[in-house]
Amino acid sequence: MDPIDDVFGSMRVQTSLYARIEATAPWGVTFVRGKAARFGYVVRGQCWLTVADRAPVLVSAGDCWTIVGGAQYALQDHPATPTEYCYKALRDHANHVVRLGGGGDPVSVITGWFLFDRQGAKPLIDLMPELILTRMDAERSELMRSTLQLLAVETARRSLGTDIVVSRLADILFIQAIRAHAASDGAEASGWIGALADPRLSRAFAAIHARVEHGWTVEELAREAGMSRSAFAARFRASVGLSPLDYVTRWRMFRAGALLRQGNHSIAEIAMRVGYENESAFAKAFKRVTGITPGAYRREGGEIGFTQHVMLQEPDPMADGVRLAA
Repeated sequence: MDPIDDVFGSMRVQTSLYARIEATAPWGVTFVRGKAARFGYVVRGQCWLTVADRAPVLVSAGDCWTIVGGAQYALQDHPATPTEYCYKALRDHANHVVRLGGGGDPVSVITGWFLFDRQGAKPLIDLMPELILTRMDAERSELMRSTLQLLAVETARRSLGTDIVVSRLADILFIQAIRAHAASDGAEASGWIGALADPRLSRAFAAIHARVEHGWTVEELAREAGMSRSAFAARFRASVGLSPLDYVTRWRMFRAGALLRQGNHSIAEIAMRVGYENESAFAKAFKRVTGITPGAYRREGGEIGFTQHVMLQEPDPMADGVRLAA
């Protein structure tokens, strides 16, 4: 099974929101930290993108980015230009188009956010790099460019059904950004996504996701990868940041959480489905990873749990104010 398909199939994207910024220098907007994943695409011109404490990077027409964990970021005509917070700068808009700036060099940027089922998105959020920046001068990004061009047309010429079309295109764009990052070379592809592009590790990932209930050992996974046990274990940890068996356990608990939220199976049945011989052993493992029992997790609808890994995030003023990109 393709791990990307497995993760996205469980994520349950709830909604996509967007805005088209038509700005002229000088201008600057800070998008506050929030719970949503963010994306952006430069339609024309160029601007500076600063994510959290990273150094500013220049993005030009055709470039796009995805900020998976909802980190604070800023867009500016120049790194020295003061910024306004998004809920103030984007307050006045018509049909999702926001006009900013002082009349200098123009830039058009489509920016938006994806709201996910929190637990469904956890494997992706926990194991991906903070920023995925895709430069559109690469041949591998041709399909992504087509999606972005359609997105630019829909946001520039609103018509019947524009909001739903943009929402679907944004979903596709997010997946394509992940694929483009996984296909990138060298250090550009990092973490779990980069590991999926590793020909040997990818075979081990496919085996885990296809048979999560199997009692995997490091030796078996190493054979799937065609590597020695020690070389495989070291390579896996270096790429993913987890040992192979820790990854198996995490994925089992994610699958179990999805089944608990559905409410169609008993806890004993779920235990068997994710590789535990009895309910007691499963409950102990689930509580060790999530911080609560399977029964409590089910009663709360999956809204609590995974306490060791949940990101602490500030409320996003945009969520209750201007319904635009954050």
